[in-house]
Order: sequence, then C-alpha cells, then structure tokens
Amino acid sequence: MKLSEKLLWGTTSILMFISIYLVFVYAPVEKSMGIVQKIFYFHVSSAWIGGLAFFVVFVCSIWGLIKQNRTSDILAQGSAEIGLLFTTIVLITGPIWAKPVWLTWWVWDARLTLTLVVWLIYLGYVMLRYYLPNNASKSNLLSVVAIIGFIAIPINYMAIRWWRTQHPSPVIGGGENSGLSPEMRTVFFTCLFTFTSLYLLLLNRRMVIEKTKDEVDYLFKLLNSR
Repeated sequence: MKLSEKLLWGTTSILMFISIYLVFVYAPVEKSMGIVQKIFYFHVSSAWIGGLAFFVVFVCSIWGLIKQNRTSDILAQGSAEIGLLFTTIVLITGPIWAKPVWLTWWVWDARLTLTLVVWLIYLGYVMLRYYLPNNASKSNLLSVVAIIGFIAIPINYMAIRWWRTQHPSPVIGGGENSGLSPEMRTVFFTCLFTFTSLYLLLLNRRMVIEKTKDEVDYLFKLLNSR
C-alpha cells in the first residue's frame, strides 16, 4: 500500500471517530425534534456524497465520450457505485428521521420523490454496467445515460427552494431561522469533510480493484493466446 493510501486510511479513521464524538457528545440536542435530529448529520452528509459521486460520474462520462479513456471509465464506475450506496443510506435514514417528526415514514413531496428517481437512475446505470457486454458501444451508452441522468441532481438540490415540501429550509442560504447554531455548524461541516474523505478512500480502493481485474484479464488473454 502506498504512503498516500495509508495517510488516507489514517485520516479517514481519525475523522470518523471525531465525527461520532461530535455528533453524540458535543452537538446540542435540537429543541423541537429531540435526539432523532442527530440523524441529520449522517443523512445530509450521505446526500452530499451522493451528489458529489454522481457529479464525478457526469464529468468522467463527458471525458469518456471525448477520449475513450479507461481510467475515466473506471472512475465513473466506482463513483456511481459509491453514489448509489450513499443515496441508499439517504433513503434509509430519511424515513427513520421522518417517522417521529412527520408521523409518517414517507411522503411524496418533491425532494423525496426526486431522490428516489435519482436512486433508480443510477441503479439502472450500475446494472447496465454489469449486464452489457464490454465494448465501445457499452461505454458510449453508459456515458449518455450518466450525462442525461445527472440532470435530476441539480433539480433535486433546488427542490426545497422551488416548491413547498415537507423538508425544512436549507441550513445554508435558506433564509431567516433556517440556519444551525455554531456548535451544530461545526459538527455539520466536520461530518461533510469526514464523508468526503471516506468517499475518496472508497473510490481509491475501487479503482485499485478494477485495475487489478484488468491486469488479471490481460494475463489470462496472454496465457490463452499461447
């Protein structure tokens, strides 16, 4: 393992411990929602990683259409899988948070519905990656799917600004009485940084695995050609 990878492992591990301490010990209990509000730090951080991961897929897909580059293809694949994982976490933690606050597990408001749509789009993207035969047409098709699918991301982000929803106002730039206390803001940004570090770690490991698979496939082809 390279030194940079060891540093990433170490940094992410330390940040995870710090974040858990800050969420459950340092962060104050929200007055109206109570202890369940602490899900917010993991829920929103997971949503952030989902958006970041799908943005990386979007950029790599554009680059892949231009250059037909294997590295960008691996990045897109790994980032899509990670984004799908964290969006799944969003869809799980959201109802757990909503039940005691909204008295229901699910409502079909704009933000929730669009999050489900995003999840379905990238679930389809990942499934296509595993079911389609490997060729140039597959890469081009997946790039087009990822580029078109990304349109849902900014719409989902703006949903609570454009439409009336069950969701609270944005904690950043949401207007009067929509912000966080200084302690909560510290915990929130620490969690965002921690989850970003975790994303980079997972993406790095996913790329290593995929490159190793490519090397093994190449060796098998050499052996079979003899």
